[in-house]
Amino acid sequence: MNVSTWEWAATLIGLLALLTFDLLIIGRRPHEPSMKEATGWVVFYVALACAFGAWIFYSHGTQYGQEFFAGWVTEYSLSVDNLFVFVIIMSRFAVPRIYQQKVLLIGIVLALVMRGAFIAAGAALVSRFVWVFYIFGVFLIYTAWTLTKHGESDESDFKENALIRWSRRVLPISKEYDGAKMTTVQAGKRIFTPMLIVMIAIGTTDLIFALDSIPAIFGLTKEPFLVFTANVFALMGLRQLYFLLGGLLDRLVYLSLGLAAVLGFIGVKLIMEALAGNNVPFINDGQPITAVPHISIGVSLSVIIGILAVATIASLIKSSREAKNDAEKTPTPVG
Repeated sequence: MNVSTWEWAATLIGLLALLTFDLLIIGRRPHEPSMKEATGWVVFYVALACAFGAWIFYSHGTQYGQEFFAGWVTEYSLSVDNLFVFVIIMSRFAVPRIYQQKVLLIGIVLALVMRGAFIAAGAALVSRFVWVFYIFGVFLIYTAWTLTKHGESDESDFKENALIRWSRRVLPISKEYDGAKMTTVQAGKRIFTPMLIVMIAIGTTDLIFALDSIPAIFGLTKEPFLVFTANVFALMGLRQLYFLLGGLLDRLVYLSLGLAAVLGFIGVKLIMEALAGNNVPFINDGQPITAVPHISIGVSLSVIIGILAVATIASLIKSSREAKNDAEKTPTPVG
């Protein structure tokens, strides 16, 4: 894929403009978005991603257009699953609702920076070493297996890591928030607020998420431009999606299983591609295995969308039945 300098420049400038606009909105008026506002922004970002994908189809061809949409759908679905943990973090640290937008935006910026670094490193490895696909494939299959054991999200899904515990132990931290500030002044001394711990929790969580998502998208496209833009469009609008979904997240009970199937499928696809281009000496004497079938990006896109659609529909059916059963068990008040 031949991506010109101006395409890279326009993409980065557009990203910075959107982030700056978001920062200005939150900085001037911290608030909890209404359902109408959140819906409008989510629709805007989804439409923007679709328009960008259509432009990829038009300017670079069907193959790369399908690769973008496959990568974007996968990354977006993983981002939705990540919202479960964000909800738990916000609840665990009792972040006021009007300041949660700022936490999410900073978390998105951190995620973009971390994923940018992983993408650069991953692209360099993929372009030079075919055997990296074996590692990526096995890692995704292992991640898929852990997701099947994961079950529904609850408070136990988030455990304070070593960096958070160290920060609590070493840094002077106030008991109360001071707006969205990370520092405050008490008794004439400047100390940190719990907001700093929240940012550390979000940042380290983003790092873990990047370790899952980057190998997954490299299983669908090897083009750094598509990997980067698919991640950007998956993360943009995530802040508004957090408020839009709200209680709906609890109803997506099979999302983890659906994502496990997607990651397992991509993991197998990566290993098959590694075998087809094999140069590892102890596998088939270092020769490619030509008998391995090739899974086209069109088939991959169809499988991913199909799995996620089935997981979403099954989740909503199950949660609706459970809600109906609970309502039937609730005794009707007399009098």
